[in-house]
This record gives sequence, structure tokens and C-alpha cells, in this order.
Amino acid sequence: MEFSTHTQVSAAKVKTAALAVGIFTDGILSPSADVIDRASNGAIRAVLKSEFSARAGATLVLRNLPAVAAQRIVLVGLGKQSDYGLRIYARAELAFANACVHARVGEAISALASIACPGTDLRDRARAGASAVGEATYHYDATLGKPDPQTRPKLRKFAMLVERGDVSKAQHGLHEGEALGEGMSLARTLGNLPGNICTPTHLGDTAKALGRTFKSIKVSVLDRKQIEALKMGSFLSVAKGSDEMPRFIVMHYRGPQSARRAAKAGSQVADGPVVLVGKGITFDSGGVSIKPAGTMDEMKFDMCGAASVIGTLRAVAQLELPGEVIGLIPTCENMLSGRANKPGDVVTSMSGQTIEILNTDAEGRLILCDALTYAERFKPAVVIDIATLTGACVVALGSVNSGLFSKDDALADEILAAGRQALDPAWRMPMDDAYQDQLKSNFADMANIGGPQAGSVTAACFLSRFAKAYRWAHLDIAGTAWRGGKEKGSTGRPVPLLLQFLLNRKAG
Repeated sequence: MEFSTHTQVSAAKVKTAALAVGIFTDGILSPSADVIDRASNGAIRAVLKSEFSARAGATLVLRNLPAVAAQRIVLVGLGKQSDYGLRIYARAELAFANACVHARVGEAISALASIACPGTDLRDRARAGASAVGEATYHYDATLGKPDPQTRPKLRKFAMLVERGDVSKAQHGLHEGEALGEGMSLARTLGNLPGNICTPTHLGDTAKALGRTFKSIKVSVLDRKQIEALKMGSFLSVAKGSDEMPRFIVMHYRGPQSARRAAKAGSQVADGPVVLVGKGITFDSGGVSIKPAGTMDEMKFDMCGAASVIGTLRAVAQLELPGEVIGLIPTCENMLSGRANKPGDVVTSMSGQTIEILNTDAEGRLILCDALTYAERFKPAVVIDIATLTGACVVALGSVNSGLFSKDDALADEILAAGRQALDPAWRMPMDDAYQDQLKSNFADMANIGGPQAGSVTAACFLSRFAKAYRWAHLDIAGTAWRGGKEKGSTGRPVPLLLQFLLNRKAG
């Protein structure tokens, strides 16, 4: 996708296949819509009275208007002006982009970002708009025998109509939104691929390919023997039930200012790296504690935490952000076999702590805990793990908010703020010490589950026992990483939240 800005003085003179202008309810026209209406002798106001309510996200196409250069004017509803905000704006850009994809146009221009939007600047809007275009043009056909070229979006060029003095802000936002869209698309495709293709080896190969594309990312993919040498007994216990070999992926991004900052600090970076840890269960049968058959196919999405880390690192490298970001991905399958974990087994983690496995379907925490211990060697400023961890979080929060767990109030606030900015929200969940009692075991240092009550909380409490050496937060994305039903597919979340978090730290 090619993003750009357009600075034509009058919206009526803009030559394009499709031009978006915004309409509020009660017949309130945005400035560009008003220009088009005046040039066309009231063509827009005429249809407002008869057939366009301007509810948020609605569209109506007007063709061949007199004295208007654009082939199509796409009216985009913005709802009530008093309710207008970034979320409605992004929804409007998505609706316009979807209309362009449906009409199979190759290029389009939007005047929506130029409309004042409370609590945002043009850079915010351009970023959100470019991301919306990326969502509208995402297309999956990787596993179709004969992909139909007619189903692939033709939209290749997208411009935003802005004032000449606003070009720089808009271009910055478009650049960030483009990188976000690319990262989300990669994460979505990895999630959508079936488990027989997107194996731990495939995830490792994808990371290596990014390392070849972006020289700022150094990638190491550890095999079983190397994982054994690290004494990651908890991780390996999950992997041993499958014929697919486990992999431990380390992606180390060093931005353009990393070396300079290290030199100033006397070979020690004053502020350590941000470490992102992604759960990479490429298929989760539940193991001996087998899952119900009905929706087991969706357990190919159990590596969406890993996918979000890879997607975020791609976006970071494309933007050439300063500083260091490290991605750690323990990845394997959770399968049934004579070698698989059994309820009652006791395993020893990399930290030396022992774990009684009461449920083999609580395997994500068993691979994450060793990765969290491994993260200590980087002396990180912050560690965030991302995992499709618990069905309990889906029950609690549904598909709107990711679950956020942290005992660090400042870090939690930082993550929540990034989620709001990126329209990728999270909700903070409790982590009171009293919940830790549910993990007591008579036969090990802890059990891997805490019983039926507060399942997402006790899962986070389990992980916290391996993250005491640094500032840490956990994102449970079980409800937000994919959709089921007719719209089944990966969402790419929480790549927007993670990238915004890193952008904010760069700005700070």
C-alpha cells in the first residue's frame, strides 16, 4: 500500500476514483463536504433529506456530480458531532476503505482526517486511518488451492487531503499507521495459517526472514538440545507429547540510537530493553486433559501471542525506533501421546521451582514461565508477556478488552493509556496476594492451576512467581486475539497496543 498526502486547495477539484467526505447527523456537513455540496448545487444536502442518515460508519456513493472532479464522492457517516472521537473516526476510515475495496478502485483520497476530532491531533488520526486501511485491505488466501484474483483488493494508493501546513504531521502518522498495518497483517496471517503449516519451525523461519529483511533485528532459534541445556524443564514437558520439535526464538532489535546510548552509559545502556514474551502453542489439543471437539480447530490460534510479538517487532524495525526491544517466543505443540504430560506429574522449571501439573490444558503458563526466567539475563526495563492464556478471561471480559495483570501501578497505567490511544483497549484485573494461596501443592512448589475460581487471576499469579526480577505485566488476549463463527480469523491484536506503548516510551 502506498500512503501519501494531498494538498489540493478545493475538495471539488480533487481528481480521484473515490473521495471521502464526512457527514454528521442532523445534516451537519464537514468543511470538505460543504465545498462539494456548494460546487454541485446542493447535491449532498438533497440526498441527506431523502436517503442518508449519517449514522457512524454508514456510507453512500454519489457519482458524476457536476463541477466535481472526483469520479465518486463517498459520504461517510460520523454520527452526532457531540459524540465524535478517535474511535468513530477510525470506524469511518474503515468504512470508506471497505467501500473502495468493494468498488474495486485502485486509488482513493480521504478528507476525513482533516475534520477536528477532540483529544487527538492529525498525526493520531493519520496513524489510525492508515491502520484502518490496512485492516480493510487484508486478504487471506494462503491455503486456497486456486485463489481467485478477483477477491484480492485492488486498492493500492491511499492519500489524505490535508492543509499544506499539516503535511509533516500527516506523513508521520501515515508512516506509523502503515508499519502498524504491516505488523498486524503478519500477525493475522500467522494466526490464520493452520497448525500443520504454522509449526514451531515455521515461526522460527518467519523470525529469521524478518532478520534478513531488517538488519536491525538479530534472530536466534534454539532447538531442543539448546533448550535442554538451558534447563527449561517446564517448557520441554509440554513439547514432549508432540512429534513437532520445540523452538525457542530470540529476536533482538537494536534501534539506530542504541549504540550511542550504550557508549554514553559506559557500555551499559542506562535504560534496559523492553522484552516482549509471546506464547507460541501452534496447536493446543489440551493434552491428556483434552479439549471439547466442537471448536478445537480454533486452537491453531493459541500462538497469537507469539504472532503479536513477531508483528510488533516488524513494525518497530520498519519505523526504526530508537532503543532495544527483545522478543522471546517459546513455541511447541500441546498434544497427546505416551510421552505427554499427565495430571499429577511434577516438572522443574528453569528457575529451579517445581510445578505439579494438575491440568495439562494449562500449558501456556508452563512454557511462558521458563521464558520469563530467561528474560532476566537482559536486565530489562520492562517485560510484558502476551498470551491466549485462559477461557476465564473470555468469560470475564469478552472480546472487547484484553486482560491486563500487573502489581506495578505505573506500568499498568502506561499500558492502559497505550491501549486507549491505539483503540486496542485492555482492562486491569486484580492480583491480590490472597489469590496465590490457590496455587498451593502438597507435592511441588506450586500447582499449575488454582481451581475453578478466578482462573485468569491465578494464571497471572502463577506467572508472577517467575517475574520478580524486573517490572512485569501480563496480557491475556484469549478473548481478543481471534474471532469465531462466520467471521473466524485472527485480529492482529494486541499489536496496536504494543506498538503504541513503544512509541510512547520513545516520545518520553
